[in-house]
Amino acid sequence: MSARKTERRTRQSAESRRRILEAAAEIAAERGYEGTSIALVTQRSGLPASSLYWHFGSKDELLAEVIEHSYREWAAKIPAWEPPADGAGDRRERLRSILRQAGRTMVDRPEFMRLGLMLMLERRAVEPAARARFLALRQEVLKAMGEWWTAVLPPGVCAARPALPSQLARLTMAAADGLYAANGTDVDPADIDGLHELLALALDGAAAAVERQESGEG
Repeated sequence: MSARKTERRTRQSAESRRRILEAAAEIAAERGYEGTSIALVTQRSGLPASSLYWHFGSKDELLAEVIEHSYREWAAKIPAWEPPADGAGDRRERLRSILRQAGRTMVDRPEFMRLGLMLMLERRAVEPAARARFLALRQEVLKAMGEWWTAVLPPGVCAARPALPSQLARLTMAAADGLYAANGTDVDPADIDGLHELLALALDGAAAAVERQESGEG
């Protein structure tokens, strides 16, 4: 096979994969995990079921890839939880910047959150690959958040309260989950910035309270 034909087949394969992922993401957003079927995905994508099985193997693996793909696209749009090299800078302002931008991107309700949160609350005899993928991605984010908090907290506080960075990371994620859920019900999108401003204040205030407590001031 010539290099040109190989390149064309590679492009066609990538295009087919993209169409299947997009179709599955749209259907999952409309119908959830259970309501997403191979028949609907093939109909929406215009590709045969054999193409879906070739690329993904099963519906469950397909939806796991939908979550992964959606998450990576979303993560590329927001500031990373990258610890400052020397811990310098205003902690509250750093929090405000990250949370505000993340909140704005969540207004569009990305597929990985819509589908992942539904799956996270379910319990099945056999855990779906899509649920496992979502939980793994959350652990990835929690780890990054924990490292960020470790970098911006005084070393003495982390030594005295080694669980604190992880606790603050979990609190950050839980609050962000709550705001995401509320945005799907009764929150005006125009209020998202203000809510994340308050969240940054609350998280920074909680960290500062522990710092005072450990220093004997609280």
